[in-house]
Amino acid sequence: MIMKLFNSDFFKPLIAQSQDSARRRSNTNLHQGPNDAVQRLFIAMEPDSYVRPHKHKEANKWEFFFVVKGSLLFITYTPEGIVTDKVILTAGGENQGLEIPPNVWHSTVALESETVFFEVKEGPYIATDDKGFAAWSPAEGDASVAGYINKLKTVEIGESACL
Repeated sequence: MIMKLFNSDFFKPLIAQSQDSARRRSNTNLHQGPNDAVQRLFIAMEPDSYVRPHKHKEANKWEFFFVVKGSLLFITYTPEGIVTDKVILTAGGENQGLEIPPNVWHSTVALESETVFFEVKEGPYIATDDKGFAAWSPAEGDASVAGYINKLKTVEIGESACL
């Protein structure tokens, strides 16, 4: 078979990996490697997984997100940490996906267990240059992360997401 099929059997191991992972998320790349011009991946994420607010600094680093299972909160910020938008993306719902341009501060929070989304972005992927993390947010692994995730769920547009 030349085509790739993405059904519930495809997602089961990805979800299990996310639940067993210390970071509480896991991804399966569809592209061949980090140098590919287009990066395509499925990401499974649990509600206690922390995606630190960040931006992609390179001028060509747009991102596309589409939820295929569960629900994902997508948040954008000013450089100072003020929330500019909050969108809930839900599989089969009114809002299922979005695309953001480069240099937009953003983060995601899974709102349901076993949330899976599809991400597409321009490559190549260079880990050291990929993200600029927000200094106003806790670092991954910090003791305040669980409380910060809860804050992100309740903070309103126009309010500060700073620690």
